[in-house]
Amino acid sequence: MPENHEISHNRYIDIIKWVFKRNFRSGSKEVGFPRTQLAEAALDLGVEAPKNLGDVVYSIRYRTDMPTEIDNLAPAGMTWALFPAGRSFYAFRPVAINQIEPRSGLAKIKVPDSTPGLIARYSMSDEQALLARVRYNRLLDIFTGMACYSLQNHYRTSIEVTGSSGAKSSRSQVETDELYVGIDRHGSHHILPVQAKGGTDRLSVIQIWQDFRVAEQKFASLSARPIATQFLDDQSIVLFEFSEPSGQISIARERHYSLVAPEKLTDEDMETYRTAALHASRED
Repeated sequence: MPENHEISHNRYIDIIKWVFKRNFRSGSKEVGFPRTQLAEAALDLGVEAPKNLGDVVYSIRYRTDMPTEIDNLAPAGMTWALFPAGRSFYAFRPVAINQIEPRSGLAKIKVPDSTPGLIARYSMSDEQALLARVRYNRLLDIFTGMACYSLQNHYRTSIEVTGSSGAKSSRSQVETDELYVGIDRHGSHHILPVQAKGGTDRLSVIQIWQDFRVAEQKFASLSARPIATQFLDDQSIVLFEFSEPSGQISIARERHYSLVAPEKLTDEDMETYRTAALHASRED
């Protein structure tokens, strides 16, 4: 696990800025570097090198914003994200989104809470609790409009990663929090990798990029529909679905769900949802 204190945070930021500056060239569309440069940066900066160099990469992906000095050098309208790029290589690449944040002010859809009491009582972590609530309340079915079935938890595999300049292609170990398969009303089958984040970690475009690669390399005959989910501050649940037009990942849909006791669903709520469903069916 990554170190979790302010000194390490500042050290990691300094290291990643050093590496970027070392390798960036004006007009670069990719900024690649070998893993060993993380230790070289620490030595040059006069700071203690992390015991696990991967902590630096983890932190910049999931725990902190990309430094402004780096983001200011991205192409217009883009930001940088840190991708795997071959054996012991990484690459900054421009993306439309990096950290995935829920929209504020989006209406919350009330769903009768079907989480078994024992599951709610003994969930061991935010992530486990989140995945359990998504599963037992069939939120993926509601969100996607498909019948969805959990295929495997903590799906671990490796994907082929194209090397950046100076790096050979290699296989990269990845993990998806839960893997679902779905069937839509036309009978088409879909693969739905689901990423969940709890605590202070953030959802990152890197996880979604990896899930698209898992889908295309391991489930090529199925349509890929990567999903991400997260608790909001009030314990309601956000679900995202992603698309990848022209090689750039974008948020295709976002919905917020509030799990409530059945008696908390009012007649006014039901009328609102009925009207919305009728409007959506006319659009179809």
